[in-house]
Amino acid sequence: MGEYECKLDVKGRLVLPARLKAALPENPSNELYLRKGIEQCLILRTAIEVKKEYSKLMDLDTTDEEARSFQRAYFRREVIVEMDSAGRILIPKSLMAYAQLDGEATVAGIGNRIEIWNPTLLNEIADEVDKRYDTLNKQYLKKDD
Repeated sequence: MGEYECKLDVKGRLVLPARLKAALPENPSNELYLRKGIEQCLILRTAIEVKKEYSKLMDLDTTDEEARSFQRAYFRREVIVEMDSAGRILIPKSLMAYAQLDGEATVAGIGNRIEIWNPTLLNEIADEVDKRYDTLNKQYLKKDD
């Protein structure tokens, strides 16, 4: 969890914040999965998290046109990236363009995923959510009777 201001180098490499990197499970290959988010951000996940969704997707009926279309769209949005010894990941240019990343990024730990945002875009969304936070808190964290 937490939010961190990060820099991207000219090659599009992002250094993961030490706290987030330390929270990742041990992985000998250092592979992570980077995908376009539903909102205009990037989502970074571990193989463990991704495989949970993959098994659901592979169970879809491939004779169903909509299921095939969803599988195609889902897998086209994701790439495997490798974290180097310095804790950097290389963000492909197409994903940088999608998330409008240019030199700076806000990286946020969100439970089982890491979101990578253009700071301006995230601030716009965060301002809107902050206005409704009390209502959302009651809606999603209400106590069971």
